[in-house]
Amino acid sequence: MNSVRNKLLLWLGLGLFSIIVLAGVALYFQARGEANQIFDYQMRQIAASLPRQAFSPISPGQQFPELEDEIMMQIWDSRGAVIYHSHARGAMPRQAELGFANVSGPNGMWRVYSAQIGSTVVQVAQPQSARDEIAAQMAVKTVVPLLLLFPLIGVLSWVAVSRGLAPVRKAAAEVAARDMNSLQPLADVGMPQEIQPLTHALNDLLARLKHATETQRAFVADAAHELRTPLTALRLQTQLAERAVDEEERRAAFADLKNGLERTTHLVHQLLTLARQEPDAMSFTQVDLRALLGSVVGDLSSVAEHGGIDLGLSDQGDDGRPLRVTGNADALRILFNNLVDNALRYTPAGGVVDVGVDLSTAGYCTVVVQDSGPGIAESELPRVFDRFYRAQHSQEGSGSRAAFGSGLGLAIVRQIADLHRVPVELRNTGHGLQARVVFPLSPA
Repeated sequence: MNSVRNKLLLWLGLGLFSIIVLAGVALYFQARGEANQIFDYQMRQIAASLPRQAFSPISPGQQFPELEDEIMMQIWDSRGAVIYHSHARGAMPRQAELGFANVSGPNGMWRVYSAQIGSTVVQVAQPQSARDEIAAQMAVKTVVPLLLLFPLIGVLSWVAVSRGLAPVRKAAAEVAARDMNSLQPLADVGMPQEIQPLTHALNDLLARLKHATETQRAFVADAAHELRTPLTALRLQTQLAERAVDEEERRAAFADLKNGLERTTHLVHQLLTLARQEPDAMSFTQVDLRALLGSVVGDLSSVAEHGGIDLGLSDQGDDGRPLRVTGNADALRILFNNLVDNALRYTPAGGVVDVGVDLSTAGYCTVVVQDSGPGIAESELPRVFDRFYRAQHSQEGSGSRAAFGSGLGLAIVRQIADLHRVPVELRNTGHGLQARVVFPLSPA
């Protein structure tokens, strides 16, 4: 199992063990250097303590001790003959150079000290292995207590890690104890500094979930309220059609029923469109605004022609190059469809709807939809982007299609604009209503 505690304990254990090993190696080399200094000093003292008079030659058949780890010594006379040695002749190397030297001899390297005393040369030698063994023993004696303390250090590390992770378990238990409706922020008072970024991120997520839940509940409540009226009207119109006594009355009832169905269908379509505009469901790519606007105007040209409205696309900076912005093509098509459709819906017959592209601001492209309708009262402009809100001219209507308005078209425009992080603005020009959407252009 992927456990933070186990990982911390593992790395702490490996780290402590590595430190102990490195300390042992360092102590070994330190003890080796100190042992060399001590034994060198001892060898000098041994040579200096010998008498100055000549030594007698070695007696024939004299027995010598076997090679061990102690210091060994031999003495030469002025003719180079060995007149004394503490061990067998072949056990010690011959070194005529005065002072200290490392000499390769029997049983490995030797540390040799040679000094002239009177007419003799005294040579004191010791195997390097003896010094290394003493240094290793000193290092082991120092490291063993640390190794014996290793279990205690492990227990202390376990306790420290467990106490350090206690706030995480506390936060997890608090989250686990909540139900789906409890979206209050986590209390981070007293939380360690390392845990606070996690609790802040969770609180931010809970706040966004709470906002999304409240928005969804409000949307469902508004949708239910808005659907109740047309469904009730449809039921009444159906009853009227059933009670019609002649063909003319029945035809009028069915015409009202058809209009009611169209209004309800339009409302349901707008509700579904609004519900689909979720940030997580969108993929953003490079979109050519010129091509997109041309397609939108082309699709709605038949609607404009049927209503006797002059619909056109003007792009004074059109040089044949695409105007690329970052966005979702389907969502932007819905945005411009709603803006142009609203302009056509509330522009009287014989009016004009102009879709333009403004490139006067460097690095930005402003899409302008200008109609020649009645406009919107200044007091109502801040509210027309709210869901299911219809301005006064919308309620009165300026054409047959205006009666089908649901109060969702501009809400969908605002939601898509917010998802693309672009501003959308409505204003009265004195000759109708103008909608402006500003996009940052993508680099070429």
